[in-house]
Amino acid sequence: MKDALTIHRWLLAHQVHHEIVRLPRAMTCSDELPEVLAADPELCVGVTVFEVTTRTGRETVAVVGSVGTPPRPGVIGGLLGARRVRPAPAFTVNSATDYAAGLVCPLLLPASLTVLVDERLTEIATPVYAATGERRTALSIRADHLLRLVAGRVVDLTRQGARGEPATFPLAG
Repeated sequence: MKDALTIHRWLLAHQVHHEIVRLPRAMTCSDELPEVLAADPELCVGVTVFEVTTRTGRETVAVVGSVGTPPRPGVIGGLLGARRVRPAPAFTVNSATDYAAGLVCPLLLPASLTVLVDERLTEIATPVYAATGERRTALSIRADHLLRLVAGRVVDLTRQGARGEPATFPLAG
């Protein structure tokens, strides 16, 4: 499993300014970052992992976004033209991301994993916080640096179709 030291070394190798923050108490998932750090939930980044069923099969999809506005399965389904979208079970999250479920960092995700990034993160001009795979640490990094390093596709997770249904977004490989 990846951890704070792995992330720290990788960021140092890429000469990216960051800080590994020691948390005052342990957390069980990245949704707890705002409470543990007394930070704005919009500045805390989480990774939500879904199992998506399409006409061609099943795949695991990671969505990077603010913990204050978590991704809705219906919108993800509309983006991917999916028949079914559901939160991935912990063992799937662990094996697909190589991080502990609930504490997935948006960095160093496998290239084989489909990653979608909420475009609202591009509007943040301050440092953000993200999980590191460990219960007692978090990553502090400028939002623009994080987004430059995340290997994912920036998408609009707020768009809705004409009748309130998620709009369909074609994904090009």
